[in-house]
Amino acid sequence: MIEIRHLYKSFEDKEVLHDINATFENGKTNLIIGQSGSGKTVLMKNIVGLLDPTRGEVLYDGRDFVAMSKREKVLLRREMGMIFQSAALFDSMSVLENVMFPLDMFSSKNLRERQQRARECLDRVNLLEAENKYPGEISGGMQKRVAIARAIVLEPRYLFCDEPNSGLDPKTSLVIDDLLHGITKDMQITTIINTHDMNSVMGIGENIIFIYQGTAAWNGSKDQIMTSTNERLNDFIFASDLFKKVKEVEQEEGTVSK
Repeated sequence: MIEIRHLYKSFEDKEVLHDINATFENGKTNLIIGQSGSGKTVLMKNIVGLLDPTRGEVLYDGRDFVAMSKREKVLLRREMGMIFQSAALFDSMSVLENVMFPLDMFSSKNLRERQQRARECLDRVNLLEAENKYPGEISGGMQKRVAIARAIVLEPRYLFCDEPNSGLDPKTSLVIDDLLHGITKDMQITTIINTHDMNSVMGIGENIIFIYQGTAAWNGSKDQIMTSTNERLNDFIFASDLFKKVKEVEQEEGTVSK
């Protein structure tokens, strides 16, 4: 579990995050959503330590990341897996070598053991047959799946995903969502996904934090979104005609059932 307590972040005289309080639970897909410029990316960077908060606490299972020494932060980062928006694979390495990379850096396993572990993770994302291919030889969706395999190869306790469905078609996005949700459940890890993909929100959003102008404006599940009375959240979620119609149908069904 990751807890954010009274977190603020300013750049010179501009306050970007204001008194953020949030809890991200293990075994659940936790989503951070919000408009561009709302502060959700800055929040994610503060959580993983790419930025230092102006003040506040970031607790990893009770351990305050902000107050840690440099050495302690390095050790904690080994418990994290990260999936970047662009997949960030090494073009000169095969798929298998990309997944093995964290093991080569941090594991004491021998070569055979590292290969076996990497293949287990590739099998988990249904890409074992692509182990000898290079990133340029596979699709964008397959690259994201390789990135997922690499992110979980060290069996992290915390998994961070920055717009994992960016640039993917809707069908492939569903595959990525299902993988992330399944891995979160199977490994019982704390997964945080930064996204503006409403299909992901409605598909796997078990715990959702809505950021509006640097504040945590709403917190709830995908089911609670449909009945939310938060005007700012509704303006964001139901900006498309499709989601407006979904909400109207649910409201009508609720009226009929009464």
